Amino acid sequence: MAGLVRYSNNDIVNDTAKVVTSTWSNNTNNLITAFTSSTQASYGSATSSGAFFIEVYDKDPQTDTTAEVQYAVAYGHKAGSGSLDFTNDTGAKGNSPSKVIYNQYRQLIYGDEASNFSFNGYTPDDIYIINWERARFKHNLKPGTLNLHLISGSGTGSSGNTIHLTDDSLTSSGSSTITNAGRQFNIVSGSNGVMLGSNLTQVTDSGSYGFFYPDSGFAVLNPSALRNNGTTLNALGLNSLNPGTSQNTDDKNHEKLFQAISHSKYFIIDSEEKVSSQYYFTRAINSEFNYTTNPSFIDTQGNLNFTSMVDNPNTYITTVGLYNDSGDLVAVAKLSQPVSKDFTKEALIRVKLDY
Repeated sequence: MAGLVRYSNNDIVNDTAKVVTSTWSNNTNNLITAFTSSTQASYGSATSSGAFFIEVYDKDPQTDTTAEVQYAVAYGHKAGSGSLDFTNDTGAKGNSPSKVIYNQYRQLIYGDEASNFSFNGYTPDDIYIINWERARFKHNLKPGTLNLHLISGSGTGSSGNTIHLTDDSLTSSGSSTITNAGRQFNIVSGSNGVMLGSNLTQVTDSGSYGFFYPDSGFAVLNPSALRNNGTTLNALGLNSLNPGTSQNTDDKNHEKLFQAISHSKYFIIDSEEKVSSQYYFTRAINSEFNYTTNPSFIDTQGNLNFTSMVDNPNTYITTVGLYNDSGDLVAVAKLSQPVSKDFTKEALIRVKLDY
């Protein structure tokens, strides 16, 4: 019986491939349905989680235990407007969830709490946030796959007034700005990573629509551009994305963003994963592996139990074992069907390890 055979350098090949799937649960392409939890999205208290963000599920979490969080929405204001102050004590004015959100995301992106968000030269006081649930994607979100529709009013689907948003990764030929949160692409009007038109500021005197951070899994939207988009989002006057900015007031601004997304029933984004593979080309030449390693094949003295196999052995390869230099079995590959082997045959078996 043949002993262990060492692989040569030519027998081992490394490869890396990108695997793309939908970000949503169950590989759903378009997140048509969206639900919130009445327990999580509770208001009235500045310290409740619902005052900071709203988690969005694929199913109703009140009735379906398999419901999973898909993304969350939030609203930030650099002065703390649009949400309740934590306390009414002297010196606490403006210390609110919206201020925490604004500071949190500029810290993530710029590395400090002094920089303000500027969208193609326009600096608003506030921002909207879409934060994809980390469990929904692998290494990163895939640039060029963001397709988000925002709709005003109580209409759904194609009714109401809709704006189509995407990132500009294909329009800008894959280039991006590198930040502390990874790559930064502009959010523009268009689809599949291609900007509609040639002007990044598509709303006069309001800047661009926002930024997309595929490596960290979130997007920052510019409320001024959404609010001032002419008839697109405000024509019905029912579900406007115009944030309330009163001091020490629970304006529920992040709920307005959720309604604009959920009413459209059109939210597509893909996840991207880099999978490294190592291929081992296992060669069984004609003179090797012609006798089975099954212990019933020989007696206690090491003699063949079946004399017909002495000059004309016929075995079947079912498993390939990979060993380290110490002789320890570290991986096992099972063949889909046995491979016949004798002195007149050679076999080449490709073993693939993903990691």
